[in-house]
Amino acid sequence: METPVDRGEIPATMEPLLIRESSAHRSRLVDLAVELTAKSTGLSRSLSPQIMRALATMVRSMNCYYSNLIEGHDTHPVDIERALKEDYSRDPKKRDLQLEAKAHIEVQQWIDEGGLPGPATSEASILAVHQRFCGRLPDDLLWVENPDTEERIRVIPGRLRHRDVAVGRHIPASPGALPRFMRRFEDGYARLGKVETIISAATAHHRLLWMHPFLDGNGRVARLMSYAILREAMNTGGIWSVARGLARREQAYKTHLAACDEPRHGDYDGRGNLSESRLAEFAVFFLETCIDQINFMESLIQPERLRHRILIWAEEEIRLGNLPPRADAVLDAVLYRGELPRADALKVLGTGERQARRITSALLDAGVLTAASTRAPLHLAFPAKLAARWLPGLFPDQ
Repeated sequence: METPVDRGEIPATMEPLLIRESSAHRSRLVDLAVELTAKSTGLSRSLSPQIMRALATMVRSMNCYYSNLIEGHDTHPVDIERALKEDYSRDPKKRDLQLEAKAHIEVQQWIDEGGLPGPATSEASILAVHQRFCGRLPDDLLWVENPDTEERIRVIPGRLRHRDVAVGRHIPASPGALPRFMRRFEDGYARLGKVETIISAATAHHRLLWMHPFLDGNGRVARLMSYAILREAMNTGGIWSVARGLARREQAYKTHLAACDEPRHGDYDGRGNLSESRLAEFAVFFLETCIDQINFMESLIQPERLRHRILIWAEEEIRLGNLPPRADAVLDAVLYRGELPRADALKVLGTGERQARRITSALLDAGVLTAASTRAPLHLAFPAKLAARWLPGLFPDQ
């Protein structure tokens, strides 16, 4: 590998990293951060831990689907779910996209389980996310092409780029300058208070993309980083994600990002090299999108509405002969309690052990219940194939 070119750029060229207290947007951003915290906390408190875990699994697939969609890769969550079960398409391109989606989900689960080696904005964490994601990709997805020369260049997982790149009209820092930019990035977002950390989920999002530290994968790494920042700051439980909102407003998202590349607009636009007002406008857009997504998830999972949709589905499946009679009673008990010990299933059903096993096995085979073992309690699951019925609007029908 050739020695990276260093043109001597200084990290001050990507300032400001934060929004000043004196900014005209500051009070709006603080209000949004406080509202976001309150709504996220309220959503988490409205759900049992068991339902939260089941939802978090579904949201990983949702987050993956929409984040990849922004990159132009459309892999439906049903196909993602198949990939998680090692059921891949025979079409090589579709199989590669399934593997890409599986990689994204595995990295998010690793984040959810506390796997980051440091704060989300630390260089170690950013490199680790890229290494884990790209290290799981098939070889065909690890190459980028220079549009001018048609040269194919391999992406090295977890390695800062060693080539110059152009992103639209923006020319990121030379590859040799990246280490000092990454150090400034880490220092600039370290030791922040809670409100500032929440706002930094947006500001750091753009500044990471502005640096463009990797040959490929920058968008996904930036969205996973922002997800991790908010998870750390608010203990979101992973039951909502901004990626769906960004994908649904993709043009506005990309327009805001491009505007943040603009230089400072005179003496009233901060003190850095780049426009503080444009960065603040993107932060407002980003936090408003987060709140919109929490409101959406809250509307979907109101306990009585969710219970009604699930039980209607179960009644239809029983009538069609796809589930045995009384299966809806087991689902109702799991919804009410959060989990159902096997012995309690007998009491709920009022049947013999063999019949109870037949009913619970049918629900497990349908993917709507899950259990850690044959003796472990039953928990609700949210299979992607039923999302249109149980959680309408979460993602498009296949």
